[in-house]
Amino acid sequence: MTHTVLLLDGGLGQELIRRSPDPAHHHWSLQVMLEEPDLVSEVHRDFCLAGAQIACLNTYAVTRARLARGEGLAPLATHLNRARELAQKGIEAANAPDTALISSLPPLVASYRADTQLPFEQMVDEYRELIALQMDSVDGFIAETIPSIAEAKAVLTAAAQSDTRIVLGLTVTDDNGLLLRSGESLSDTIEAIADWHPLAVVINCSKPEAVSQALPVLAQAGCPFGAYANGFTAIDALEPGGVVDVLEARNDLNPDQYALFAAQWLDMGATIIGGCCEVGPAHISALHRLINERGLTQAGWQALTSE
Repeated sequence: MTHTVLLLDGGLGQELIRRSPDPAHHHWSLQVMLEEPDLVSEVHRDFCLAGAQIACLNTYAVTRARLARGEGLAPLATHLNRARELAQKGIEAANAPDTALISSLPPLVASYRADTQLPFEQMVDEYRELIALQMDSVDGFIAETIPSIAEAKAVLTAAAQSDTRIVLGLTVTDDNGLLLRSGESLSDTIEAIADWHPLAVVINCSKPEAVSQALPVLAQAGCPFGAYANGFTAIDALEPGGVVDVLEARNDLNPDQYALFAAQWLDMGATIIGGCCEVGPAHISALHRLINERGLTQAGWQALTSE
């Protein structure tokens, strides 16, 4: 049984879209940040108040390919800096100064779709740029929703070239937690990334049932592992550049139900838990209660980086 747990936050982008009165946009949470920035700070605040020990910045939609789909958008650095400022404002509003500022390193072109990935060296260059622009202003990085071995290797290579270590978040198929969205074996993936020594490996933005299937494989990775699942019924309807309101939220995954899955993950040895899309502050609060009920110690991001 694990003795310390890092509690992540939940799904920032979907929570922003849920709270905004405006229709969902193909720029996802970036559009909300541009038009209603206070919502971003409020969501960060609420995740902190729920017990999250990190604030994952609203940077998931800030990549060159994603920005190229719009007109008149500011450069990468402007959006990255704004996301950090709004997260810091939320942390201050929650009076949670020990919360770590963590930036998302997302799939560079589209979520879940390995067939849209860029050539390897271009992926490395673009990830390295994202890291360089934020290295001195955040506490760390989580590569999120990585769907293939190639993209996993690219982001880990960029991190190594930037003299930093990151948490690697992989996404698995809805009906088989032993396969990445690319169709590649999760066990082959763990073997392929071993030389990069990530801070941790997690499964994210996958169904909790698939997460439970995947975690015994992650336990063989020789580093901290964990998960933060999504609350979608399925992700098949989302096309590259599409709008997230085509995805449907489950109605059988309330905070207590989600915590039951997280309890399974802790039993498997997970030391990192949290939530992804459709997992809100109430879910994170339920995970916080779970940790306390089990008498576990919450360890911050700094403990992860010192291992």
